[in-house]
Amino acid sequence: MRARLIFLVQNRGAVVPFHHQHIISDVFKGLMRDSAEHKGYAYCNFSALKGQIRVVRDGLQYSSEKVTIVVASLSKEYLEAMIAKLFEQRSIKIGELIMVPESVDVEEEVVHESPLKFLCLSPIVICSPERSSDVECKRFVSPFSDEFSDLIYESTMINMEKSGLYSPEEFATFSKFQVVPDEGYLNKIKETVKKMARIYPAFEEDFMYEVRGYTLPFTLYAEPKVLEFVLNCGIGSLTKHGFGMLDIATNDFKKKTVRSESATTQAAPPLFQRVNVIE
Repeated sequence: MRARLIFLVQNRGAVVPFHHQHIISDVFKGLMRDSAEHKGYAYCNFSALKGQIRVVRDGLQYSSEKVTIVVASLSKEYLEAMIAKLFEQRSIKIGELIMVPESVDVEEEVVHESPLKFLCLSPIVICSPERSSDVECKRFVSPFSDEFSDLIYESTMINMEKSGLYSPEEFATFSKFQVVPDEGYLNKIKETVKKMARIYPAFEEDFMYEVRGYTLPFTLYAEPKVLEFVLNCGIGSLTKHGFGMLDIATNDFKKKTVRSESATTQAAPPLFQRVNVIE
C-alpha cells in the first residue's frame, strides 16, 4: 500500500535540516510505540518532506501552505494503523516546521511489468552498516558499474527474504535484476556540478552511521513481485529509515485522483475520512 500524506503548514518559512529522514522516522516510530501488534515493524518506507523550498544556510526553508510525505508498506494494516494514529495528533513537528494532518491520497495497487523507470523520493543506500565497514558504506560506486546494481540487488534480496513472504521457489525466479541509470540525466548534472551521491547520517537507536546515498532516475529490470516489493518497501539498504523510496516516473497523482468518503480504518477521526483514491 502506498499513500501520500498531506499536511497544512502552521509556520511558513520554517527551516528543516537538509537530511531529515531520521526525524520523520522518529515521528512514525513514536506513533506506533504503544502498538503491541505493529511496534518495530520494519517493512515500511517513506519519502523526504516535499513542498516549495529555498536552500538556506541551516537547511531547507519551506514556503508552501501544504507539504507532503509519501508513505508505503508491505502491510496495509500497519499503514492504516499508523495513519490513523497520525490523524489523532493536533500537529507534528519536523525540524522547525509545524504541520497539521489534512488529508490522504491512496494509490491503487496494480501489477507492474518490467522494465519500470523510477525516480528517487529519497536517497538509495547500496551498502548496509550492519554488514560492512564505515569506509565501505561511504565509498563511491559508479552507478554505471555492475557492482552498483549487484549491491542493490543483494540488499534488496536480503530484505525480501527477511520478510518471509516468498518461498524458495519464488526466490529462484528473482535472479533477473538490473539497475540501468539514466545516462542523459547523469551527464546533465555532471555539467551543472550537482551532486547525486552524498554522505548522509543514518540513526539506529542512539548510534549514528554515515552512509553514501544516491539520488538518480533509473530503469529497473526485475520480476513483477520484486517491482511490487520495492514500490511498497523501498530499494537497497536502510529502507525502514526512509532510504530508497521510489516513485514510477510516469505517475500522476493529481490526474487520477477522485474523492472518496470511505475511511481506511473505522477508528479514524472525521478528518481522516477525506481520502483520495488513485485509480
